Amino acid sequence: MATPNPSLTFKGNTEEAFNFYKSVFGGEFQSLMRWKDMPGSKFTGDDASLIMHIALPIGKSCVLMGGDPPRAMWDSIKDGNNFNISLECESKEEATKLYNGLVADGGKPHPQMPLGDSFWGSWFGMLTDKFGIQWMVNYQYPKK
Repeated sequence: MATPNPSLTFKGNTEEAFNFYKSVFGGEFQSLMRWKDMPGSKFTGDDASLIMHIALPIGKSCVLMGGDPPRAMWDSIKDGNNFNISLECESKEEATKLYNGLVADGGKPHPQMPLGDSFWGSWFGMLTDKFGIQWMVNYQYPKK
């Protein structure tokens, strides 16, 4: 069964926010990746140092995730669309089934992140369901 986790979107202050959350919840960051760390990254200047993805485990089974999109996307971020529900799936088949189910009947795949292989070793996709809720679906391939 997929595990849901919240993922928050910020406008350049993800690092500040997650350092605050770390001070409240404790623990250590599970991952921290900047846009400049992406293979073949063409991000420069201020965008390069923004956080693409960060993860902080909180509690026994929840991971709080977040990131800053590139500055060109900041105007599209508003209260109410600045979060996703991320589903961590147990198999590629489960991820595909859940993705297809959520995108059915009027849902829309994210144009830049349709379901497929990612550079970080996952079967991953983003979508908005027919109710306007944003989702990320992920299956992390086993490490070899």
